[in-house]
Amino acid sequence: MMIERDSRQLSIRRQCRLLQVNRNRLEVGPGEIRGRDLELCELIERIHLEAPAFGARKIRDLLRVEYGILAGRRRVARLMARLGIRAVYRRPRTSIPGKGAEHKVAPYLLRDLPVSAPDEVWCADITYIPMGKGFAYLFAVMDWNTRAVLSWKLSNTLDTEFCLEAFDAAVRVAGRVPGIFNTDQGCQFTSLAWREHLASLGVRLSMDGKGCWVDNVFIERLWRTVKYEEVYLRSWNDLHELEAGLERWFGRYNTWRPHASLGGLRPWEVYRPFRSGGGTGNIYGKSVKKHPRGGAALRAEKSVRSRRSPTSH
Repeated sequence: MMIERDSRQLSIRRQCRLLQVNRNRLEVGPGEIRGRDLELCELIERIHLEAPAFGARKIRDLLRVEYGILAGRRRVARLMARLGIRAVYRRPRTSIPGKGAEHKVAPYLLRDLPVSAPDEVWCADITYIPMGKGFAYLFAVMDWNTRAVLSWKLSNTLDTEFCLEAFDAAVRVAGRVPGIFNTDQGCQFTSLAWREHLASLGVRLSMDGKGCWVDNVFIERLWRTVKYEEVYLRSWNDLHELEAGLERWFGRYNTWRPHASLGGLRPWEVYRPFRSGGGTGNIYGKSVKKHPRGGAALRAEKSVRSRRSPTSH
């Protein structure tokens, strides 16, 4: 629209008449936030800082319960939009099914299967992490029985290669391969490269049912934990800052953070005695991968590094 609202020569009415535009069809400017809306905005910002994953409905409910303020969902959503606030959650689809004859889905093997020891079953998944400058994909390999994270890897591309590298890092940490490896039906895991590599090591493939996140519930819980305890609490400008934060967090997760399902023990305390040779060893393997062609497609391969776990007391 060519209407100039601040014109000193022609009024808006005159401009609309000259352009043969109905003045009632003009969009109303956002205007200034005043009065009650201004108070609501302050509370909405406060709630958003404490709970970045809350959307308009949750904030509306919290306004009512915590502050005794009755505000409609649409009003809260409108003010969130004015403030530039959006709920933080995984938007892009990271589990995109593959197309073509080379992509094959494996059956789900864990239904009613008792898993009583480490390395019987490993699981893995990919999650999306937004940053100040771009985004990253986080891939992690977890032992199903002990919840120990054996390896993790960051990348800004959703390819199979960085998943394979993280799997190989987990094998080096464990000193052996699992009996079963469970994933979702993402194209990285239905690809020929992934299936052939794991099959060559004698690993049986298992995949969740379509849309059945509960089939891989332990890795899904890991994503919730790492995001609420680390990712959402800080601002990440690039992959290197994110890498440093995740390296610190995964180290604490394995060796310091008590786990309710393990009776208050740490995952590495439960996983470590079952490893060949006993004693201490690498906690996890990790590395960061970027794409090879600069800018958004810049890849700077970093070597897999591992951390030594402290000796038990």
